[in-house]
Amino acid sequence: MESYIRVVVADDQEIVRTGLTMILNAEPDIRVVGEAADGRRAVELAQRLRPDVCLFDIRMPGMDGIEATRRLAGPTVASPLAVVVITTFDLDEYVYAALRAGARGFLLKDAGSALLSQAVHAAAGGDALIAPSITTRLLKAFAGAGPAGPPSQPIDPLTDREEEVLGTVARGLTNAEIARELHIGLSTVKTHVTNLMTKLGARNRVEIAIWAYETGRRS
Repeated sequence: MESYIRVVVADDQEIVRTGLTMILNAEPDIRVVGEAADGRRAVELAQRLRPDVCLFDIRMPGMDGIEATRRLAGPTVASPLAVVVITTFDLDEYVYAALRAGARGFLLKDAGSALLSQAVHAAAGGDALIAPSITTRLLKAFAGAGPAGPPSQPIDPLTDREEEVLGTVARGLTNAEIARELHIGLSTVKTHVTNLMTKLGARNRVEIAIWAYETGRRS
């Protein structure tokens, strides 16, 4: 029996939903199992279908993508789903809030089919992908939009290598790209990323990147 990455797509524009669905269904191992035109319906579908990945637009009527993400992937959710946020604008004021709400990554709608596929595969695999072209600029712009007060400190001090990996994660590099840049094995990168999540109390690499920007630990 073939195994597919099951995706729920939510966007208030039918032409966008149709386009995203066509792109994803063209992938041999991805299937869109549900579509929604607003956040409330998206949450209902996702809770019922339990897809591997939710692909949500930020701006939707009724319930926006931020609240939908919070309800499915927020800090209080017992069994969070993987949510990737898509947006029209590379400086959308809501993107930071979406990441805080638990989104595993975000893309621009014009990112292209290859990057869209990569983001879905990354999210399904427990990883995260932030569109590399806007990672630095966007996190810089919105790092100050988080809750007041200093960022939390790591449970244990970061090692020199973890600091290096931290900087590459903040730049939006994938595990494979980090391995090539730092000349270490892929499994070693995964171990360092896991250690960073544990020490920083982060649920995913997006939160690692946010922490890096909030503390000025980016490279």
